[in-house]
Amino acid sequence: MPSWKLVSGLCLFFLGSIVAAVGVGYAMVGIPSENDAAKSQNNVYYWSNGDQMVATGTGANRQNVTIDQIPKAMQWSVISAENKSFYTDSGVDPMGIARALANMARGGETQGGSTITQQFVKNTYLNQEQTVTRKFKEMFISIKVGTQLSKQQVLQGYLNTSYYGRGAYGIQAAAQTYYGVDAVKLTPSQCAFLAALLKGPTYYDPIGATNIDPAADAKSNTARSKARWSWILEQMHNDKRITDAEYQTAIKKYPTPQGLKATKGMTGQISYLVDTAKKYVLNHSNISQTEFDQGGYQIYTTFQKDKVNELSAAVKKVQKERIDPKKRDLDKYVQFGAASVVPKDGAIVALYGGDGYENGHFTNNADTSGVPVGSTWKPFVLAAAMQYGTYKTDGVGISPLSKYNGDDHLKVRNQDGTNVLNKDNSIFYQNNESNYPWGYITLRKAMEQSINTPFVQLGMDVGNSKVRDVAKASGILDDSFATLNPSFAIGTSTPSAIRMADAYATFAASGKQADPYSVTAVKHDGQPVSGFTKPAVKQAMPENVANNVTNTLENVIQNGTAKAAKALGRSAAGKTGTTDSNKSAWFVGYTQQLSTSIAMFRENPKDAELLSMNGTAGVASIHGGDIPTAVWTAYMEAALKGKSDPGFPDATKIDKVSNEDGAPTPTPTPVVTPSETPSETPSETPSETPSSTPSATESCRFSWQCNDNGGTDGGATSTPTDTATATETSGTDRGNQNGGIFGGSTG
Repeated sequence: MPSWKLVSGLCLFFLGSIVAAVGVGYAMVGIPSENDAAKSQNNVYYWSNGDQMVATGTGANRQNVTIDQIPKAMQWSVISAENKSFYTDSGVDPMGIARALANMARGGETQGGSTITQQFVKNTYLNQEQTVTRKFKEMFISIKVGTQLSKQQVLQGYLNTSYYGRGAYGIQAAAQTYYGVDAVKLTPSQCAFLAALLKGPTYYDPIGATNIDPAADAKSNTARSKARWSWILEQMHNDKRITDAEYQTAIKKYPTPQGLKATKGMTGQISYLVDTAKKYVLNHSNISQTEFDQGGYQIYTTFQKDKVNELSAAVKKVQKERIDPKKRDLDKYVQFGAASVVPKDGAIVALYGGDGYENGHFTNNADTSGVPVGSTWKPFVLAAAMQYGTYKTDGVGISPLSKYNGDDHLKVRNQDGTNVLNKDNSIFYQNNESNYPWGYITLRKAMEQSINTPFVQLGMDVGNSKVRDVAKASGILDDSFATLNPSFAIGTSTPSAIRMADAYATFAASGKQADPYSVTAVKHDGQPVSGFTKPAVKQAMPENVANNVTNTLENVIQNGTAKAAKALGRSAAGKTGTTDSNKSAWFVGYTQQLSTSIAMFRENPKDAELLSMNGTAGVASIHGGDIPTAVWTAYMEAALKGKSDPGFPDATKIDKVSNEDGAPTPTPTPVVTPSETPSETPSETPSETPSSTPSATESCRFSWQCNDNGGTDGGATSTPTDTATATETSGTDRGNQNGGIFGGSTG
């Protein structure tokens, strides 16, 4: 047993060591300077070839002001909301520090400083790493600050170093950013609004920040902001920091801030490129938005300057030729979104996000959600049918030569043969836009003419959950999927242009998929940041399934609704899409080198509601095979100029033909021997020859792929007997829903 003297000595030595360590730590740390914190750096973005794209950040948007230039209402709003005991406490919350250290010891995240003094100290650290060392350092500095700086100096420093969102650091920058005034001119109501932002601008700025978190939409953020703004005013009133009259005036009206503003260099497409790259960085690293906006990062992107310019030029050219809002009211609010992705890689080489921040358009249309994709969804239905088969084939994939009824206004059946019903138990009917009597046609022909009814029934027969699985494996995100009702098969889902380009790249790459990415590397002050390896390439669907989809979509360009894309003059595949009430029009197409999606829509600027494009551009309705295909063709022609044309891999025949229930069985052709030859030639020949029989020029590599008219695959002759226009402008790409529970986007 050790003696009491030894135990006492060890205890004294241990305590002395702690005291010494604390003393050394206290002596070694310095008091933070708000002026040093104001020297934040810009972030620098680079093109794919290493050339600088833009330097942007907080360096030019930060200016310290003295405490006498900060309204009393601003000072008291943060005190009432953040630290009521500010003027009486020591500046350090021992219990809060103990909780943070205990949480770190258990492997959890650290907690922020609970006093204004601690938050000021934290703000001055450009390195916001969550470590025990940093937490101890923060504690020592906070203690020193509390003893050597006045409360007024601490409060001034806190308000000058806090982040208010939109790239604004400090109260002066925040006042200018949100209200266009100097800090000294802020009203009590405006002060309460800015104080609310300190809880987290991502979630309290009414403009929204869905590029960072989908939950931070404008509506939710506005509700959160209003609630905290009114609470802060109430706290100030309760604390007797504002009079009854001031409170009544302030609470009367929410001080809606100004809209976003373009900053230096953030014009044209640069703003959307930066938006996309920043979102990617925050989603693929442990860097917080606050740390990132403090600057010092070098971001190396996948964007190719020439292709970005070519995509923008293609949009502007077609816009100028076709859209004239000064001449036609229905041309107002027309928008485009586009993205171009490299198959087998996922690199986003170009995108078009809108008219530019300088023109007041702050939403990135290349990465937006909420715009239904229409018939560009049908290839996923066909791919699911070829991969999984229908309920009748026991998992055996079916051929694109399987026949389904293409007539208008058809009942849709469940797999047990019962009719799909609306909520009121009435029978659900699927419509095409045209009432043309197509009869039973192959899925290949239905894709060519973009007819709705075959794909809606096919989706039910395959199971729309399987369609969703194929789309997800191809790169479509969960949060963009619509409800799995019959209309799901014809494009009620709302993926972004980036994700649609990436998903079609899976077809281009014979089923190989890589997630889209915009950043290849990130450095901070020259040191690499982890998390930016190239996404893995995986086999998302069987190679032959993807190749058969490609062959079918080549035919859409050669003979169907996307004939305008033939002007590209090289091997290409793609699909048009137009939605219910003509609210959006798409074209997504690809070669082996590039997959590009073009979206066109009208949006009410007040509430972001989609508007009909009937009458836009001076035509009855806009189709995916019209303006979007024209933009796609102009861009791809420029982007692929001088490149080889490798074509696509051959597609191997999928043997299983499984026609829709009810398809007529062909009558066998009698075998006539010479002795049975009729003595007379029939006196009449058929009076009409089907006008849409596939021509000899149809883009089928094999004769079996051209068999739309009854031949060796069996099934009744299905081609209409009277003349029909095969282009999308005939209206066969779209269809109005019957107004039941499955209304929404259509073909």
